[in-house]
Amino acid sequence: MKLLNIVSWIGCRYTLSLISSVAGTATVPANNTTCSSDAIPFPSLFGAEILSLSASPFTNFSTSLPQADQHFALNITGLDFCNVSVQYTHPGWNDRINVQLWLPLSSSQWNERFMGTGGAAYASELGVLSLPYAVSLGYSAVATDGGHPSVYFDPSSWALSSPGNVNWFLLQDFAAVALDDAATIGSPPRHSYWNGCSEGGRQGLMMAQRYPTQYDGIIAAAPAINWEKVLVAGYWPQLVMNQLGVYPSECEFEAITAAAIAACDGLDGVEDGIIAAPGLCQFDPYTLVGQPFNHAEAAAVALAAWTGSRSVSGEFQWYGLNQDAPLNVLAPTSCILPGRPCPSDFAPFYQLFNTWLTYFVAKNPVFNVTNVTYRDYDTLFRQSTNQYASILGTADADLTDFRASGAKLIAWHALADPLLPANGTIEYYERVLERDPRATDYFRFFAAPGGGHCGGGVGYYPHSGLQALVDWVESGIAPETLLGRTLPDDEGKIREAPLCPYPLVAAYQGGDVDVAGSFWCQESFLR
Repeated sequence: MKLLNIVSWIGCRYTLSLISSVAGTATVPANNTTCSSDAIPFPSLFGAEILSLSASPFTNFSTSLPQADQHFALNITGLDFCNVSVQYTHPGWNDRINVQLWLPLSSSQWNERFMGTGGAAYASELGVLSLPYAVSLGYSAVATDGGHPSVYFDPSSWALSSPGNVNWFLLQDFAAVALDDAATIGSPPRHSYWNGCSEGGRQGLMMAQRYPTQYDGIIAAAPAINWEKVLVAGYWPQLVMNQLGVYPSECEFEAITAAAIAACDGLDGVEDGIIAAPGLCQFDPYTLVGQPFNHAEAAAVALAAWTGSRSVSGEFQWYGLNQDAPLNVLAPTSCILPGRPCPSDFAPFYQLFNTWLTYFVAKNPVFNVTNVTYRDYDTLFRQSTNQYASILGTADADLTDFRASGAKLIAWHALADPLLPANGTIEYYERVLERDPRATDYFRFFAAPGGGHCGGGVGYYPHSGLQALVDWVESGIAPETLLGRTLPDDEGKIREAPLCPYPLVAAYQGGDVDVAGSFWCQESFLR
């Protein structure tokens, strides 16, 4: 009889494993009677106190998932799993962390693999947006709420223990500690993988840097590596608009982006509505000034979004967007009043940047971000970096311990990401290679031209990334490319192209531009 047991003590830590009571090898429950709190021994976790454990079976579960986690939008039907929920606290921290572990209900459905799933923005987990996909592939999977509500853009319920005082314990849970706990709770018998984008990408790199033995393979997509910088830098275009006192209409920004694409689209040898060579694009938005619906203020905001934030003295602070990234994410405006666009205070990502400055940097719930001057901004940028780089930042280029663990890491970032500049990830990868020229033995980065943040956009999406990671970990097949595929266009056409390991680029060699075989990975776009 197959049973779900809590076993495998490692020092003072435990792993929630699926063990066969007959052969002693890993398996999953053979029937729903084993999916109950009575059938699961109460666990123990070093440094924590387990408060509760419950388990219940779900059968014939169905859901629709958006594009995410290395897959396009899909429908999942007929999913059977056991939902194990664990709540625990770190004594003295006054926290309560909830972990969900979804397990396939039959041994024939389980691939003996485990997946840690990531979050987004301030949410430590996506839960039902990530767990079903993993289980549908045969994985057991874990998600943690990090000890706070999974609200993407509003940390007001947990950020401060009182005005002026950050809740450092919950921030530590969010930054790293709860991720390590969840990996320990869900530790698998054979192979373990992390899969996340944005905040989930940051979480993946945090595991590689701080807890390098927890996962055999990690996908870190569009990672918010320098959280302490990107959340301040993301406010930069809003600051520029506030200082100008002008909030250009969205149609002005769209015209500027379209003109930049028209000017720089062909730099890679293919005109396809994608800027695949953003480093070569020298388009000046001021060339549009004077044309209908194009004003100098809109050009100034676009240039600010492209160049990235700068100090009052002109010093570099953080990277900007590439020129084909939509501008309405970092510079959202509202056209409710005809002829009088205004700031879109309730745009989701505006709230993300606003709340970071309000609750974590100013530490004042009534702080008015719209009153910030350029000099104020410089101070906020320095304070954010000084106070949070060591807690949330994942920019440590020393991956010695991760390399020694034998694990593998794939990172990718879409070049037209409108939220997190791809150049931040590129800079990190370059520093890793500078420190360890043989880092490609365990870490490879892929740029995805034209893609959006974690999905969307007109460009390419590496939906094959997870299988490429599994092949690398389990079969030693290092990914020479990832297959990039676009969403269907208005005519239903889908394009494919290889995504090349940085610094190589996909150079067009002739033939059908919609076919991956028409491109080769080489050092430049020149044939």
